[in-house]
Amino acid sequence: MSSGNTKIWLITGASSGLGRAMTDFVLQNGDIAIATLRQPDVLADLAAIYPSERLLILKLDVSQKSDVEEAFVKVKEVFGQLDVVYNNAGIMTWGKVESMDEGNAQKMFETNFWGASYVTREALKFFREVNKPIGGRLIQVSSCLGVHARPGLGYYTATKFALEGLTETIVQEVDPAWNIKATIVEHGPFRSRITGAHMKHVPQRPAYTDPNMAGSQYFKVCADPASSNGDPYKVAAVMDKLARLDNPPLRLPLHKDTLEMVRTRLDVTTKELELYATWSDDVCFDCS
Repeated sequence: MSSGNTKIWLITGASSGLGRAMTDFVLQNGDIAIATLRQPDVLADLAAIYPSERLLILKLDVSQKSDVEEAFVKVKEVFGQLDVVYNNAGIMTWGKVESMDEGNAQKMFETNFWGASYVTREALKFFREVNKPIGGRLIQVSSCLGVHARPGLGYYTATKFALEGLTETIVQEVDPAWNIKATIVEHGPFRSRITGAHMKHVPQRPAYTDPNMAGSQYFKVCADPASSNGDPYKVAAVMDKLARLDNPPLRLPLHKDTLEMVRTRLDVTTKELELYATWSDDVCFDCS
């Protein structure tokens, strides 16, 4: 890890929302930010304020494996050290499962899962093989929808479920001696361009257009800017606190809505587990 309290952060999806807030916070806090995004010009205002030794802006499309690899090579060349990776880049397209076209579904997986997995793999390698001493912190940006599915966002939810499963696995695979810690942050409705008026949606099949159906009702909630009441800058402060923990949690539900969704999921799962537990009593070759 870097000397003293100063940390070097790599942030994906830094153009807006949680990624931009994290970049601003890191810089204002005296740390070093490597801000990655598809359109670097978006951060021209920050580039005009901060010197290159405090802010490195890299063009990066996380869905392109070669882009991700080149970004980490650049970090090694410029800093030779990396303390925290904030794996945040993501996209969302609203559409019920039967209505979602393969193109939009694949794009979400290419960014939210495959892109995040490319960043994850390069981060692990960097933390283990480049950092002296070895170690690092990986913050995986998931969602309340990585805990509890909602109608109309099935494919987006699937990308977050997949990312959570991948992260659970790497936590078990890495050697504790490497001092690599990963946390899945399950965000609630924080103000970001990914939701509200900027949320992309596909045309719905006629069978699902009834405004009283669950998917239609939930879309109204998502499209209402007032429903996204979380402050990205307050989230950034929590992420900084998380990155400095010696023993961070595997999961961090973050928002009162997320906490309620987790509690509901646990309650339902526990009740069903107990109700059908005996069904497993005689399913083995030798159940003695």
